[in-house]
Amino acid sequence: MNIKTLGLPLAIAAILALAGCSTPTVVTLQNGTQYLTKDMPKTKTKDGFYEFEDISGATVKVRSDEVATIRQED
Repeated sequence: MNIKTLGLPLAIAAILALAGCSTPTVVTLQNGTQYLTKDMPKTKTKDGFYEFEDISGATVKVRSDEVATIRQED
């Protein structure tokens, strides 16, 4: 078998498997602002911030004391 013939289906299978691993999450701030993320935000960093990417692809960095809840989307 040719490596190109075997490689393409394996690459497609890997991409589909990774797409199934994401956990859509809602981050709610103290002021009521909500962010919908593609995946669970990184835990609090050393400097006291949560960092995540919203569904539009923008990176958001929020102080941990401004976060009210982080929950998986229903």
